Amino acid sequence: RDAAEFTYLGDASLINRPDGMAENALPAFIDYGYLRDNVAGNHRELWFHEQGDRSWLVVTRHTLTHEIVKVELAADVARKEGRSK
Repeated sequence: RDAAEFTYLGDASLINRPDGMAENALPAFIDYGYLRDNVAGNHRELWFHEQGDRSWLVVTRHTLTHEIVKVELAADVARKEGRSK
């Protein structure tokens, strides 16, 4: 597919949003929002297929070669991680 069909959101760890009701919610949200690893190698990213079927995808991309290693539906990833029904 043409890259213009997709919108890049960022780090796929955004799927694992902290519990806002937890005792340590503020530091957890600061870490969630601002602390990111700058990976040299395989990195999981959230992409939106805006000009296609409008699905959210978790794309594993090698940051040095830009090779797409794996693509999964974000809903499936969230379900596997216990974040969705």
